Amino acid sequence: MKIEQIYTNCLAQAAYYIESNGEAAVIDPLRDTDAYIKMAKDGGAEIKYVFETHFHADFVSGYMDLADKTGAKVVYGPDAKIEKGTILNASDGEMFSLGAVKIKILHTPGHTPESTTYLLIDADGKNHAIFTGDTLFIGDVGRPDLAVNKDISKEVLAGVLYDSLRSKIMPLEDHLIVYPGHGPGSACGKNMSKETFSTLGDQKKNNYALQDISKEEFVKKVTTGILPPPQYFPGNVMLNMSGSKSIDKVVEHGLNELSVEEIEKEIERGAVVLDTRHQKTFKNGFIPGSINIGLDGTFAVWAGTIIADINMPIIILAEEGREKESIVRLARVGLDNSIGYIKGGINAWAESGRKIDQIESVASESIGEQINRSETVILDVRKPAEFNAGHVKSAKNFPLDVMNDHLQELDKEKAYYVYCKGGYRSMMASSILKANGFKDVLDIAGGFDAILKSAALEIV
Repeated sequence: MKIEQIYTNCLAQAAYYIESNGEAAVIDPLRDTDAYIKMAKDGGAEIKYVFETHFHADFVSGYMDLADKTGAKVVYGPDAKIEKGTILNASDGEMFSLGAVKIKILHTPGHTPESTTYLLIDADGKNHAIFTGDTLFIGDVGRPDLAVNKDISKEVLAGVLYDSLRSKIMPLEDHLIVYPGHGPGSACGKNMSKETFSTLGDQKKNNYALQDISKEEFVKKVTTGILPPPQYFPGNVMLNMSGSKSIDKVVEHGLNELSVEEIEKEIERGAVVLDTRHQKTFKNGFIPGSINIGLDGTFAVWAGTIIADINMPIIILAEEGREKESIVRLARVGLDNSIGYIKGGINAWAESGRKIDQIESVASESIGEQINRSETVILDVRKPAEFNAGHVKSAKNFPLDVMNDHLQELDKEKAYYVYCKGGYRSMMASSILKANGFKDVLDIAGGFDAILKSAALEIV
């Protein structure tokens, strides 16, 4: 038996490959399925099943592409209502054979009504591991507010999750390995550990949600302090339910070389230029109005958060050779409308004589005299919990997550100094401000980490 966790940092997401005696299964695959197919080929195995733990909100699943390319059967748990494709709706307790091992269905609703945990039973008939999706994380559980509707509230779903954990998960043996669907950085939970797997015994001891608490206390804990879900989540759920287009077609459509003249026309029609270069490169020269989200970070999550309209036409400006990577990683969160990339990159734009914009970076030591001026504002674009743990005394918390919804609260006549933790988010925020007509925008180099080291600004 072989188990491999395929962890994607850009989404804080884990897919799983299981192989036994020439048969394989994949749990919660991404849309770019080549890695799973290669694993099976290298192991001389046939992918027999694709198991889905639930309808994902934070990424678009590759179950349809993988099934089309391999002939695998797609399995969802009870209560999953699929609008397209041939899907097996498994029953609670149903067994699936995979080589010498078995996979048992444990219906664990709560995060969503159809959420399912998969119990792996080894060749000796012993329980070995559970693949919990968003039911149980390491240090946390899945948020219960993503599947609410007029008939069911987050409090009701939280209560259902409490029952699922105690009736289906906690009675299992302590030695079982817990393989969750996400790790730290995912918006699907709020208190995840840095580890991406653990044992059930460890979670019984250390996970707040598995302690000896009442249902009322549990509901209060899991429903308190939840930030609003990113705006792209509902669109991803619908794509997973109704079926997404082939990622091969998405990539083909996006790998379209565009001239400077074509780009200008597309921008006039409403397209956005997404610059995926590193923030330190971006600030030195970019196309006016473009948004920076660097590939070398949690790119997909931020792309889905900032570009909330999954139908938005997107023009890619990337470091040479990373155009396809940009398109694929956008498609992971349902941003399928990449219409082309800039041939020759920023150099082609500059050499054509078009205007280049810049964002100035300043050291925290050099702004001490500026922060008391009425026309100057310091924006802290970190999450509220980060801000509350310590921030520059005069800073205004303006989280990047929801910045686009609150720009009207800012004054375009003022100067804005922007910081995050280390500089990745602040450059995104600065690019959004510039794209929306804020002229005097400065990035505090190195973010809050550098501010703390310099001791140049008062921290509260």
